[in-house]
Amino acid sequence: MRWLSGSSDSSGLQAAFTAAAASIVARLEGVGPDLVLAFVSREHHARYGLLAELVAEAFPGALLLGCSAESVIGGGREIEERPGLSLTAALLPGVTLRPFQIGPDLPDPAAPPAAWAQLTGLRPEEDPAFLLLGDPFSVDAEALVTGLDLAFPLGQKLGGLASGGSAPGENALFLGASLYRAGAVGVALGGNVVLDTIVAQGCRPIGNPMFVTRCRDGLLLEVDGRPPLDELERLFDASDAEDRKLMRSALFLGIEMTSRKAEYRQGDFLIRNLAGMDDSNGALAVVSPLQEAQVVQFHVRDARTSAADLEARLTRYRVEAVADAKPCGALLFSCLGRGAHLYGEPDHDSDALRRHLGDLAVGGFFCNGEIGPVEGRTFLHGYTSAFGIVRPRT
Repeated sequence: MRWLSGSSDSSGLQAAFTAAAASIVARLEGVGPDLVLAFVSREHHARYGLLAELVAEAFPGALLLGCSAESVIGGGREIEERPGLSLTAALLPGVTLRPFQIGPDLPDPAAPPAAWAQLTGLRPEEDPAFLLLGDPFSVDAEALVTGLDLAFPLGQKLGGLASGGSAPGENALFLGASLYRAGAVGVALGGNVVLDTIVAQGCRPIGNPMFVTRCRDGLLLEVDGRPPLDELERLFDASDAEDRKLMRSALFLGIEMTSRKAEYRQGDFLIRNLAGMDDSNGALAVVSPLQEAQVVQFHVRDARTSAADLEARLTRYRVEAVADAKPCGALLFSCLGRGAHLYGEPDHDSDALRRHLGDLAVGGFFCNGEIGPVEGRTFLHGYTSAFGIVRPRT
């Protein structure tokens, strides 16, 4: 198994493709890849339709998967807010590739798992790893990944929502020889392949964990028997100046994913936005359904916290997961709010990956929402970096 990546910031699509592909072809040693992942910046929108033809000519027989993006990742660079093209080619011996396209109309949320499995053309017992790309204007990605978890509970799901368009119909999803403007596309990988996932949410907890004692859907009414806004005000008064500043601009709620823990630490929560507050009753609106008796905790985010969280997760992966098989390549689906906007420097997250795991080929893009698992369940995230580390099973 081999992964190779190249990129270009040339202003013309054909010139960019030629440059990015040349760096890959020179290292293929005459062997064609099985899968090509391509991410193309919005500056190339007028020539999106040319991409499949270019891939077919340069990499005959390879399956194309990709989408439009505001910024792309590949060839050791994060090319942000300017013309960019990222190509990642994978040689996957012993791996089966099953492409699928999903339209905007999804099954009813209460539909049986078989209905969700039917979207992909796979049998539920197969449980492959999924790479999934969607259009944020036309598909309910949260519902889609929840349904795929029902149908394929053991298979990892990783990906992101296209960011190359600002209105319906402007994004492009590439699959094989086809270009789609809506829905989702993906590839199921089976056989001799493992997709390890790391989802860095970039937050740290503040205050203490609290029990949800009263809620309604996404409305948090009481924690530990008190209005949550009262708890938040008490926490604000007890915090230092730095945390107070973050609480004004980067405050989130963490929701437990594994119950009955004796102790909760950074990384044990699913991070969700706060959508509003009600001064009349002290309630908080959360962008996630809640349940009574769940544990929640307030969180904040800044560049330092985000960097520390990523370092901790990559260190844990390097120590715990890599000993028995060497990674061959990686994919990175990062939020538009990360990158140079957050860190003040380019290439931060992809450089961190290479520091921990060596000079892996890394391809990906900056997303309108990132898809990845937390504690065994798949979610649509914001502000995260979702990594997929690819290695052979045997």
